[in-house]
Amino acid sequence: MWRKSSYSQDHGGNCIETVLGIRDFVAVRDSKRPCHANVAVPSSAWSSFVDAIRRETFTSA
Repeated sequence: MWRKSSYSQDHGGNCIETVLGIRDFVAVRDSKRPCHANVAVPSSAWSSFVDAIRRETFTSA
């Protein structure tokens, strides 16, 4: 079951939805375009990404 970001608002914006627990992966998609492609990333990489965002240490390349 897809779960929308808690930061999502009803009037649009940049929001994602995730599905956790698909084997060792997390599926991610754009909440505004649920019928389009989604991305699956290893659960460990997703956890590291979320932790870095929470610590405000994430930097994009």
